[in-house]
Amino acid sequence: MARVVVDVMLKPEILDPQGQAVQRALPRLGFEGITDVRQGKRFELDLAGPVDEAAIARIREIAGTFLANTVIEDFEVRVEELADAPGAATGSAGDNAAEEGAVR
Repeated sequence: MARVVVDVMLKPEILDPQGQAVQRALPRLGFEGITDVRQGKRFELDLAGPVDEAAIARIREIAGTFLANTVIEDFEVRVEELADAPGAATGSAGDNAAEEGAVR
């Protein structure tokens, strides 16, 4: 079993008021040196079957039509191995990424 992660972020040219609010609050909380914050969404989809090209294409279709508003958001799809799966590697999500690509 594998997990497919879809990260959705506002396009760079779209104003991010929530990210700006967080960025303004950080110095008041003692966190200095952060120059920009962008807020986004992360979706984790666990697949029962293999993660092949057809499955990735289906996830990209789901992301583009349901998870992201592609007028104002970009999304990225990547595959993570589950740590509790037999023979799965451990590490950060980026270390286990088998498929990655931003859609703009």
